[in-house]
Amino acid sequence: MKTSACGINCNECAFFNKECKGCFEVSGKTFWASDINEKGICPLFDCSINKKGYKDCGQCADLPCKIFKEMKDPNISDVEHMESIEKRVITFAGNDKKERPKQPTTGNDSRSW
Repeated sequence: MKTSACGINCNECAFFNKECKGCFEVSGKTFWASDINEKGICPLFDCSINKKGYKDCGQCADLPCKIFKEMKDPNISDVEHMESIEKRVITFAGNDKKERPKQPTTGNDSRSW
């Protein structure tokens, strides 16, 4: 399975091998990123790979972070967006090859996906 920096299964993406070769293949300069920022780099790729030096977002203790939550495909509903986030977080959590740093807990996980 080819996975993007944010956990999307590239093989399930309608744009893969058409407009998109995968974010790692283009160093985060996805076909749509120039529409949302001057650098033309996916903000999730830029944060996790370029700035933090992670292999993907799954290594970040802040997953799902503010960027993750705010980067919504305008073609899907809010419910679909939240389901996509949950699926990607679960994908990362189930990947035994990558260890995700543990967040300090207070006994009450208040994250809302």
